[in-house]
Amino acid sequence: MALSKIWVHVEVNEGAVAPITLEILAKARTLADTVEAFVGGSADGLAETLGAHGASKVWATGDLGGVLQGAHVGAALAAAVGAEAPDAVFFGTTYDGRDIAARLSVKIDKPVISNNVDVELDGDALVVSAPVFGGTQIVKTKFVAGSPAIALFRPKSFVAEEAGGGAAEVAELATVDTGAAGAAQVLDRHVEETSGPKLDEAPVVVAGGRGLGEADKFGMIEELAKLLKGAPGASRAIVDAGWVPYALQVGQTGKVVKPTVYIAAGISGATQHMVGMKGSKNIIAINKDPEAPIFGVADLGIVGDVHKVLPKLIEALKAR
Repeated sequence: MALSKIWVHVEVNEGAVAPITLEILAKARTLADTVEAFVGGSADGLAETLGAHGASKVWATGDLGGVLQGAHVGAALAAAVGAEAPDAVFFGTTYDGRDIAARLSVKIDKPVISNNVDVELDGDALVVSAPVFGGTQIVKTKFVAGSPAIALFRPKSFVAEEAGGGAAEVAELATVDTGAAGAAQVLDRHVEETSGPKLDEAPVVVAGGRGLGEADKFGMIEELAKLLKGAPGASRAIVDAGWVPYALQVGQTGKVVKPTVYIAAGISGATQHMVGMKGSKNIIAINKDPEAPIFGVADLGIVGDVHKVLPKLIEALKAR
């Protein structure tokens, strides 16, 4: 049994549909006969991608100017869901997603369940799954059937796949007066300078941890990642220590990655870290402690000193 209609929030990065939106669209297609999208802003340049990934229609507010999206899109959604009657509204676990979902939840007086990694149907009701206790346990929550279910999903919970459709139809998502609640303005945006593939999209990730010993040794991680055409990552321990920026953190409170190859160098494998990388296709662990938990999820384990193993690996790659 499938639901009638699901709406999916469109996250936009640098003018393009963000991967997390495409991932959620792929899952939504398996649950509902009709999947539609909505975006705070213009749908220009987005309709073709959204249609290719299964959205038959995209509701757009049009240019919102420099305001924060939350209040405006939340209010617009609250006014629209009654008339359009989607069975569920899905968001990615992003800053805008959490902001809009929370405001929608309050306005229509319906619960919102966040931090989910899966969703399924039980009859005509949705059941979402969220990890707790560092990912060691899964809590399943069932929404009341016939009530718009509001759910947020973590990045990389699903695999994005094209559906082969044409461009989505564009429709107006009418905005409403939000008063003082919508007055907050975005004064400036700062885009972090990066080179190479993005951490959460890279086919290869090389991550370093406390076992590197000192901040200067992270250069080995960056060099190896570059040689493998991948992205460098880090454990929370060295991010908290100030060795590398938060943008490189892999884990429950950082980025969730699912590369083809994940190399963990000097990372013991705390539960918090493994939540963010255990879905990788091939995991290679390098640690001098043979009892390190990381070996429990590794496909290949090297018991050795990262200061000896990494330079040899870099040397071998350069010689090829």
